[in-house]
Amino acid sequence: MLAGELYRPGAAEIQADQAATKVWLARYNASLGLSGDARRALLAERLGTVGRGAVVRPPFHCDYGFNIHLGPDVFLNYNCVILDVVAVTIGEGTQIGPAVQIYAADHPRDSALRREGLEFGRPVRIGRHVWVGGGAIILPGLTIGDDAVIGAGSVVTRDVAAGSTVVGNPARATNP
Repeated sequence: MLAGELYRPGAAEIQADQAATKVWLARYNASLGLSGDARRALLAERLGTVGRGAVVRPPFHCDYGFNIHLGPDVFLNYNCVILDVVAVTIGEGTQIGPAVQIYAADHPRDSALRREGLEFGRPVRIGRHVWVGGGAIILPGLTIGDDAVIGAGSVVTRDVAAGSTVVGNPARATNP
């Protein structure tokens, strides 16, 4: 799974990791009354990397957590979803609006493989100082360059160049 190869999501080890994450998410999502430092310490229990000053407002949802890497001063607003079957990396100072969904999980295009219950993942990389507007969806395997802007509600289906602004469904570059 972590290598991006086909895997069976019902495998015992995968199910155990997801069960542990569900327990952790229940604790994290009940942490609204905690200080920022206490909440960041709770994030560090499960996430792969939590940079200094990173903030994730609960409720938050993910598959595993340990594949998520947050740089310093990253901000995720309420109700974000990250399907992290492989690495999801979010660079320094990036701000992510409420209800944003980041999908590293993917499914075979071949229906026979889907019927077998196989899945795979493709890493998502979001650069530094990116702004992702509320309700945006970022699909598997994409890279969003530094200083890019993703408009609210956009569905990002292709890589986004550094410094670009994209909007819409599918997201397209805006005219300067």
